[in-house]
Amino acid sequence: MPLSAPEGLSVMVADDEAPARQRIIDLLSRDSKVAAIIEASDGLRAVKIIQNRRPDLVFLDVQMPERNGLEVIAEVGAEHMPLTVFVTAYDEHAIHAFEANALDYLLKPFSDERFEVTMARASIRMDERSLREFGRRILRMISAGPAGDLPLDRLVVKSGGSTRFVRVADIDWIEAAGVYANLHIGGKEVLYRAALNELVERLDPVRFVRVHRSAIVNIESIVRLAPISHGEFEVLLKDGSRSRISRTYRSQLEKRLGQSL
Repeated sequence: MPLSAPEGLSVMVADDEAPARQRIIDLLSRDSKVAAIIEASDGLRAVKIIQNRRPDLVFLDVQMPERNGLEVIAEVGAEHMPLTVFVTAYDEHAIHAFEANALDYLLKPFSDERFEVTMARASIRMDERSLREFGRRILRMISAGPAGDLPLDRLVVKSGGSTRFVRVADIDWIEAAGVYANLHIGGKEVLYRAALNELVERLDPVRFVRVHRSAIVNIESIVRLAPISHGEFEVLLKDGSRSRISRTYRSQLEKRLGQSL
């Protein structure tokens, strides 16, 4: 049965001999860093526990029914194995254990002091893993950039003393209105107090394309394009509105579509 605590290491003890399992469990129970202890009496059960419970540390007997220790690693995959300590009475398995990237190798019978050395190695390795994971998280955060660089998915519109949220995906098109912008949503207009140039920088370029110096359209809202003259097109939108694609901005739409108009 697993022993639980609020935080700490989850450890699996896999051995087909109950006294051998209990010996390790008793030693683990003294360690304040250990939060959960899970038992496995054969190799097949050990594989299932590793795959489903993902313990931090495994004490793995080399000789077990169903799967031996090395077969457990082969089935789980060495790259998916937790930190592993091989435990056996047969020291000829030592070379294979370290070939399998085992953290340590305990030869039965082992002393309390020898076990403490193993746990100290495990603690150091855990700290190293935690530090590497922390570094990876920091790199992911840096590469993702600040939240302000993400495309807007809501616009905060203030009017008449009230504030409403407008889903960007619901906007059919946007036109310049002096120093502000008019949002066209399902045939209705909403004034948004930001310049068109500022807004276009914050919208998702996959969805929104500037088609004129005074207009941005939601590609999902385009129903039809009709040629006018000199390389310009009229845009019919699903709300019935019409806009114009100027020659200056035509290339932006073509680039987004990946084809010529």
